[in-house]
Amino acid sequence: MAKHRRFSDKPNDNSIQNNEKTELQEQETNEKTSLDLKTILLSGTKYAYIIGAVALLSGIFTPLTLDVEIEEVIFGMLSIFLGLVGGIVIFLGIKTQKFTTIMVCGGLGMIFGSLILIYQSTNNPLIN
Repeated sequence: MAKHRRFSDKPNDNSIQNNEKTELQEQETNEKTSLDLKTILLSGTKYAYIIGAVALLSGIFTPLTLDVEIEEVIFGMLSIFLGLVGGIVIFLGIKTQKFTTIMVCGGLGMIFGSLILIYQSTNNPLIN
């Protein structure tokens, strides 16, 4: 004997669409509420450690050991920090879904600017 489907047995298309809408709304609210104070402090300390490591690696102790002028050391540190900020902007641009291409292009521009400044400080300019 064949089973006949009743009208109530059919899946309701509107309920599927409503479920998808509620899932999208929940995802949007999760993204908005994820910017609480604890996550901001954790991400801030993460970047503070990165900046501290780059400062030490970029030669903050060079004037003490080699008698180099402090202006040259500060210029070198700032050019390396510019490259670091460019890398962070690229990372954030890939991680977020808003303004991805703008942030990646801006980060690459910062890294390229850092490269130009580093070559400029060694008296071998890339751009004449």
